[in-house]
This record gives sequence, structure tokens and C-alpha cells, in this order.
Amino acid sequence: MRTVPRSRAARVVVAVLTVIVVGGVAGIVAGCSGGSHPAAAIQTQSPVSQPASSPSSPTASAAGASGGQTVGALCSSQRRAVAGGVYMVQNNEWGSSAPECVAVASGGGFSVSKSAIANSPTGSPGGYPSIYRGCHWGTCTPRSGLPVQVSKLLSPGTVTTSWATTQPSTGAYDVAYDIWFNKAPSTNGQPDGAELMIWINHQGGIQPYGSQVNTATVSGRSYQVWFGQRGWNTISYSMETGTTSVQDLDIGKFVADAISRGWIQKSWYLIDVEAGFEIWQGGAGLATDSFAVNVKG
Repeated sequence: MRTVPRSRAARVVVAVLTVIVVGGVAGIVAGCSGGSHPAAAIQTQSPVSQPASSPSSPTASAAGASGGQTVGALCSSQRRAVAGGVYMVQNNEWGSSAPECVAVASGGGFSVSKSAIANSPTGSPGGYPSIYRGCHWGTCTPRSGLPVQVSKLLSPGTVTTSWATTQPSTGAYDVAYDIWFNKAPSTNGQPDGAELMIWINHQGGIQPYGSQVNTATVSGRSYQVWFGQRGWNTISYSMETGTTSVQDLDIGKFVADAISRGWIQKSWYLIDVEAGFEIWQGGAGLATDSFAVNVKG
């Protein structure tokens, strides 16, 4: 299982996201999914400042595969600010030393351009190329509107997200949100509250961390519910019928279910929303075509 914070990134595609209402999660990893991701070793190509107090909720437009401008590649553990600094793309190859890189576009999309990761599907993934809004181990995107106290998330539409992906038919990987909660409004290290994963799809015989404890219906979609504890609560909602995209996904609805089970407290804070791909094997061709996190002011 992973014991360090992760970061992730990949190819880019042109697309403008509106907020999404699809709830999605698909299977999670057999013994080691979710978890912290190494941040200290990540090199930042384009520094960003700490978030301002007044929230804004712009939509990221991804450019790349369909004609957008590619601005660079991230290999090993590197990250880069995109979409005018609203989002950060990170390639967090924390569990493998095999060659693996992502291509990044200025608008905020990314794709896995190459990957030789070959970890066992029953072990930990090799990395998590991803895009995020908020604060990842002290590295924050500006004017994100985060943190938001958990109690406020219970108001519908407070924090919503949309995400469109490209998923190859080979390899072993998940397509998952990684959403972090801290007991205080900020932290420079591992969040100490909870990690909430929403898998919208998966490939290659992997499953979530911990044990399946139940099922749940969120926004009309059916999910397996998994739970594990390793210094913080790891909660995974795995969509029973996978998808390639979600729209206006209301994070508060998943939080409400987790609160009812005693896994998240209303006094805690949502500090970071990430979306990407935990890769066990292969992964070349995985892409975020468009992504948005919207925080109601």
C-alpha cells in the first residue's frame, strides 16, 4: 500500500467543461489503492501562489490531442501550473522507477505519453498522473475557493466537478478522483482527516484499498463502498458500471454518505480535489480531455 503522497499527469485534449452531475466510481485496487502521494520530491516547473481568500470557479479548457498547444512533458515526479494557474498537473510516479511521462497542454489537459510501469495488480500502483485544484501537500493553486468546511458541503452544489477522459483498453489502472480532508484548514504535509476516492472506471483486475463494506446510490448511480484505515480514513466509492466522463458531480453527496458512516466529520475541511489515473501496468494513452472544479462563492 502507498505510504507517501502522490502526484500525476498526462496528455492534453481541447475541451471546455461545464460543471457535471454524473456520479461515478469504478473498482479500486486490490490491496493498495488510494493513499498519500509523495510531494516533497516533485519538481515544480511553473510555481503558483497560495490561494486567495475569495473563491472563483473558472472552467479549465484542455488543449492537446485534438489540436491544442502542448507546452511540455512531465516525467518522474514533476508538476506544472496550467489554465492560467487555476489548476496544477502533476506526474507523481511514486511507486515505480520505470520510464513514465505525460504530455501537458496549456489549457489544462494532459495525457500519458509513455509508460513502462509493470507493478503487480495486487500491490501498489506505480504512480498517479493527475490534475488538481486546492492544496496538495502545501503546494496550492491560487483563488481556488478552498478550503471549505465539510458542514458547508452539505448544501447542494457547493463544490462540483466535471471530468472527461480517454481510456485505453489495455493495462491495469483506475480512473479516479482523490479528494482530501484535513482537520485544520491547511497543512504542508499529509492531510490527517480522510481521503475520499471516487473511481469512475478501472481496468485490469484491481480493487480499492481496504474492504468492501456496503453499496450506495449517489445521484442515481450505484457504487461499491470500501473503507480502510492507515492513519487517516480511506473511503472509496467505486462505480459499479464504469464511465469515461462525469458532469456536475456533487462532492457533497458523497461526503454526506461518509458522514453518516462516521468516516468524515463536519468540522473538517476539504482542501484538495484531484483527478487522475493510478497506474499498475501500462497506461500509455490515458488522458484527461477536460476537467473543472467549481466552488460556489
